[in-house]
Order: sequence, then C-alpha cells, then structure tokens
Amino acid sequence: MLTRERFVSRAMFGKDIHLGEGAVKTLILHLKEAGIVNSTRAGTFLTEKGHKLTNQIQNAIPKECIIRKCNIIQGKHNHAILLKNYSSIVKTGLEQRDYAILYGSSGCTTIIYKNKKLVFPGDEKECFIKDRKAEKELLENLCPEDGDVIIISSSDDPFVAEISAKNSALWTLASV
Repeated sequence: MLTRERFVSRAMFGKDIHLGEGAVKTLILHLKEAGIVNSTRAGTFLTEKGHKLTNQIQNAIPKECIIRKCNIIQGKHNHAILLKNYSSIVKTGLEQRDYAILYGSSGCTTIIYKNKKLVFPGDEKECFIKDRKAEKELLENLCPEDGDVIIISSSDDPFVAEISAKNSALWTLASV
C-alpha cells in the first residue's frame, strides 16, 4: 500500500490489513523506529530506507495469484506466492506450512520449479500429474523459472489465505 500511495492514513492501513486503530498505531511506531516510514498530517509515507526494503521484497516476491481448489490444494480460498531463486533454502516445505498455520491458514503447500517441472521440495516427482489445468494456471500466472519457490496457502477466508501466504514467504526470505 505504501508503494502505491504517497501517503496512507491509519484508517486506510486498518481497513486493508484488518487491524484496529491501536494495533495500526503500534505498527506505525515500530516502522518509524526502524526508519522505514515517517508521518505527517497527510499520513504515513516510506522513507528512502523503506523504499529500498520494499524494492528488495518486490524483487524477491514479484508475483502472486489466487488459485482454484484442485487435487493437491484443497482449501476453499487459495493464495499462491512466487519467491525468486529461493529453492536452495527450502528444506521440506513443512517450515512454510507451519508458519502459514500460525497466521490462520488451514494448510500450505510449497512447490519448487525445477527442470521445467513443478515438484515438491526434495522430490523429482511432478505435483500436478492429475491436474494439468491447475498446473497451467500456476505457470501462466506466476511464470516461475528454475530455482523458484511457490507457496500456496489455503483458508476458508480469502484474506487469511493471502496474509498467511505472504507471512510464510516473508519468513522464508528472513531465514536466509
């Protein structure tokens, strides 16, 4: 939101990230202390350090999409995140799942793009042998390249599916 808008009000933050005014105020305080944002009467804005950080995150997480329920992704709402060149740090995918569940996800699937195939971490078997339509949807929306990771989080609530996928992706970036 801060990269799209020049100034963001606390009310806009709260509405977009589903937090109350007090929590938003605390969040902004922490971001100010880290030197990522500053505020004026017009609202909160990114500092130079904040712009550098958001650019790094956007380069590492360039695409995301919603994906329909299929044979390996069983959630009512499913949100997929692409992580560029992070396959070498993903072990089994359980770490991403556990972190997504902490944020309310009902499940999370981690997939690696390797040798022009979508495979589970540590495995060479294709994930979508029984559902080429879901595979095509992911490939067209995310355009992965060798070494990329796709994290798909599921929930009965579309916001929870999205936020848990993003938090799992951010945790993966931070674990380097």
